[in-house]
Amino acid sequence: MATVGRMTSDAEPGSGPDAAPDAAPGREQALAEVRAGIDRLDRDLVALIAQREQLVRRAGLLKQDAGAVRAPARVEQVIDRVRALAEEAAASPDVVERTYRAMIAAFVDLELGVHAAAPRRQD
Repeated sequence: MATVGRMTSDAEPGSGPDAAPDAAPGREQALAEVRAGIDRLDRDLVALIAQREQLVRRAGLLKQDAGAVRAPARVEQVIDRVRALAEEAAASPDVVERTYRAMIAAFVDLELGVHAAAPRRQD
């Protein structure tokens, strides 16, 4: 009895009854190239995030209290600035804002830990 709607192990990826109707042989290569470009950008982004982390750690040592670490007014300044940068770069301001809010939240958590562990000066 024949199996309908399932690929066998010797079927080509992207073929068979469940394949996208517009799948073309060149699409897989194009997708691989796009993914390689994303991977290169991810490497650059991680390096930049590491640089940002070092600055955040320094800031955590300099701030006087946890309120200064959270700095909601500063967060909104950063969000306004990156939304404008996104528009200049033809990127989605909403995606950039959501990305930055997630990144800032992670860095605030990190900075709170750095701040709490920092030795305090006796002025």
